[in-house]
Amino acid sequence: MAMTPRLPEELDAKLTERARRERRSKQDLAIEAIREAQERAEPAVGDVLAEVMESDAEILDYLK
Repeated sequence: MAMTPRLPEELDAKLTERARRERRSKQDLAIEAIREAQERAEPAVGDVLAEVMESDAEILDYLK
């Protein structure tokens, strides 16, 4: 799906400079940043399982 973000001038200037320096498109850099942010926002299954195991250790021991 197409999307046209409106960036503040300062951010656009930084993105333009980075794109020039890395010889990549601004779109490519924006997509990469969005993907990385999404990956950081989604908890890993292993992390969630470890948290449950720790917080509910007493209950899990009882169920054994």
